[in-house]
Amino acid sequence: MTRTISLTLAYEGTRYAGWQVQPKQKTVQGTLAAAIHGISGETILPQGSSRTDSGVHALGQIACFTTTSRLTAAVWVRALNATLPNDIAVLNGREVEATFDAVRDAVGKRYRYRIHDAPWRPVLQRQLVWRRRSRLNVPAMQAAAEVLVGEHDFTSFETTPSTRLSKVRTIHTLEVFRHSGYDDGPDAEVWVEVDGSGFLYNMVRIIVGSLVMVGVGKKPPEWLRDVLAAQSRLVAGPTAPPEGLVLLSIQIKS
Repeated sequence: MTRTISLTLAYEGTRYAGWQVQPKQKTVQGTLAAAIHGISGETILPQGSSRTDSGVHALGQIACFTTTSRLTAAVWVRALNATLPNDIAVLNGREVEATFDAVRDAVGKRYRYRIHDAPWRPVLQRQLVWRRRSRLNVPAMQAAAEVLVGEHDFTSFETTPSTRLSKVRTIHTLEVFRHSGYDDGPDAEVWVEVDGSGFLYNMVRIIVGSLVMVGVGKKPPEWLRDVLAAQSRLVAGPTAPPEGLVLLSIQIKS
């Protein structure tokens, strides 16, 4: 008899070439698969709700796998945490229906992007932020961000070439605000938080790169409206580096 186990994972993506298994690369999916094999002897490739890119972090990745082991979900959590490296943790686990699909059952995702623009460089958080040496205009960035809220064709915000047939996605909220950071003093960082139905390849990082163009004064806030309408990657801003991005949570349909 087989059982399906769903896990919520957190990881620092610095050492990994993303979630998805790749030849001769260290990945989160591959590391989790090796840990499962070490516990039950099964060769299983766990499925993840989000294929986070190389260097991207997570606090709420959802993964699932089917096992013939009799171990309960709680025992799996303890065993995996004793086996996985220190930069990957299983936050919780539960047994789910055999029909559960971590990809198809994901109906929403929330991301955070951290930009450190204080006069001093980050020290303890340096692998978790994008370091910018010029102070950003947050009100202008927030005004630009409001243009992207709602259902739109986000072709301009996807890395090409792409195999996705539909570029239409819905952004529920997109907020830009100052945060004290965690160890760098008041107002050391600008955070961009976005919640949506789903995201194209590098969509969040391209949105952030475009917002930074506004934040440094190279583009006006209304420029994002033209970028959206153009439906061309060539007109949007640069792709922000991966280290500032973290997958906060995934909403699974009930």
